[in-house]
Amino acid sequence: MPLDAKLPDGWITSVCPHDCPSTCALEVEVLDERRIGKVRGGRHNPYTAGVICAKVARYAERIHHPERLTQPLRRIGEKGVGRAAFEAISWDAALDLVAEGLTAAEQRQGPEAVWPYFYAGTMGHVQRDGIERLRHTKGYSRQWSTICVTLAESGWLAGVGAKKGVDAREIAKSELVVVWGGNPVSTQVNVMTHIARAKKANGAKLVVIDPYRTGTAEQADLHLALKPGTDSALACAVIHVLLRDGLADRAYLARYSDWNAEVEAHFGARDPAWAAAITGLSITEIEDFARLYGSTKKSYLRVGYGFSRSRNGAANLHAASCLPAVTGAWAVEGGGALWGNGAIYNLDKTLIEGLDAAQARPARSLDQSRFGPVLTGDPRDLGEGPPVEALFIQNTNPIVVCPESGKCRDGLARDDLFVAVHEQFMTETAAMADVVLPATMFLEHDDYYTASGHTFLQVAKAAVAPPEGCRSNHEVICALADRLGAEHPGFEMTAWELIDATFRASGHPGADQVHAMGGLDCGEDFATAHFIEGFPQPGGRFRFAPDWTALTAPVEPGIGPDTAGMPALPDHWTAIDEAKPDKPFRLVAAPARSYLNTTFTETPGSQVREARPNVLMHPETCTRLGLGEGERVRIGNDLGSLVVPVRPFDGLQPDVLVIESIWPNEAFEEGIGVNLLVSADMGAPRGGAVFHDTAVWARKTD
Repeated sequence: MPLDAKLPDGWITSVCPHDCPSTCALEVEVLDERRIGKVRGGRHNPYTAGVICAKVARYAERIHHPERLTQPLRRIGEKGVGRAAFEAISWDAALDLVAEGLTAAEQRQGPEAVWPYFYAGTMGHVQRDGIERLRHTKGYSRQWSTICVTLAESGWLAGVGAKKGVDAREIAKSELVVVWGGNPVSTQVNVMTHIARAKKANGAKLVVIDPYRTGTAEQADLHLALKPGTDSALACAVIHVLLRDGLADRAYLARYSDWNAEVEAHFGARDPAWAAAITGLSITEIEDFARLYGSTKKSYLRVGYGFSRSRNGAANLHAASCLPAVTGAWAVEGGGALWGNGAIYNLDKTLIEGLDAAQARPARSLDQSRFGPVLTGDPRDLGEGPPVEALFIQNTNPIVVCPESGKCRDGLARDDLFVAVHEQFMTETAAMADVVLPATMFLEHDDYYTASGHTFLQVAKAAVAPPEGCRSNHEVICALADRLGAEHPGFEMTAWELIDATFRASGHPGADQVHAMGGLDCGEDFATAHFIEGFPQPGGRFRFAPDWTALTAPVEPGIGPDTAGMPALPDHWTAIDEAKPDKPFRLVAAPARSYLNTTFTETPGSQVREARPNVLMHPETCTRLGLGEGERVRIGNDLGSLVVPVRPFDGLQPDVLVIESIWPNEAFEEGIGVNLLVSADMGAPRGGAVFHDTAVWARKTD
């Protein structure tokens, strides 16, 4: 019996498409052909377990929002004005204009002058990644996608060797859970379900390591509020204590790692006093955590995406990932670690992404995170290639989400740049476009989904018809391919046909079968997931001494920094934008609970909960600067400055500031938001945005 048939009348299964490791299974109430009602967590999926975040539970607010785009638009006024600067046109006319704009840029400067730009507004593989098929068949500039996970991924691969780890459902068997560099209460709520089970069944303790007291940290038995970018120092000191106090599993280290006398001596010199001076934590806090971790074999380390936000993030995550190797926690059920599970699905995406065409049409790569510098002609990005003269954008809002948003705005304002945006709302990026195309939402098209935080391959069919005038990403890509003369079998297939063909080419059951099953569990057996037969590294050993150079191999020539200066062994690497007398504060731009990047910033429920942007500032700092609740402070650095109200908050160190984001630029007093202050520098070894690695000054303003 199909899974949908087991639900009450009027309910269907679906999958949340938003950029979260959970990729939740959903149950959706369908009121009629075009309207939905309630949305709840899918109870058939043992990871989702019936739980979803509040913002998705309110999805009817978003899909039926009165300001959704439902007509193709051509700009007739000034850039940045919004809807008033556009006129409605037909779909044929709009697609013709887009094709003409892309073709004109190609004719002037060659195909590399066109840059299809996208990311994770949907995590569905057909609707998200089909733009790659157009890119590859046309030979347009490629995109090195660095804005989300590249730094953390590099750090995980450095030690473990593959993007996989212990199934998160094993958290329920744990006796200690360490959430390091993540805030699942806001960004991956299902983790909290499994932690709650571990607490109830095993009396498990929760430790949270984060620069400020998040919603997750508020539920912790121990919160270590370290300075941003100092995680490696903490990890090294913990390992020092484990060795000193006889809490290391020497047999495991000898069998499963590259441990040697040099590594031993290295950690012997990194004691808690050394780490305390770097992290701002007390020696007692470090010692207590080390003893708790070392005395609890069933310790589960859930490392998060916060590591992907600092110049030294790869080195930091690698150091943190060493802990379960030192104690041998990998060897027991409920022990080990997880960063992400992307490597378990074994998908052949040739049809979706046009990978066969990519081999025939090589092109330069441009760094996604350096959107502003690319558009303003930085020679470090363009090299000997042409300037970007045409953009086709899907699934992202770069003028708000990218670093150095001032340069993003300047680049999009160029008169010689053609911009087409396929969107659901008139975002600030769409307001800078020449042509805006109205897009469907996830309940209005077919797609399939993998997860990072769990192990299920899931499929979702369209639940309702879209508003008349909206078209899916796949439909638009295929229509443009036809106008541009791009040929590939994927352009001739429906979304469902692409899903089915991709699954079968990958050795999985067909799309109908996976859908009827409610998802295919691709999780690995205990021995494989816990690396009992060895780690996916040369010699089968976890690496304390990483080969950083090897991790740059997937990067296109000219993309990503080199590995100069990266630590040969886990260590505090002073590559960050450190606080100095002229910029004495470190700023973290962490995710707000009710927003997801810039998605949900338009929904009333999220707006009410978040109210306005604030800077969280320690009360001692507020007193020193003469600031009270709600008073305005100007925060800045060499990239610019912005004004934001103050909220005194004692859950961070006095020299740390936090602005929970991502708010629209227009939510800030001067019309530009926190990413104005964030550098577009690339983190080592192969790029990555550095949103939490920003030194600033702060001054009271009238």
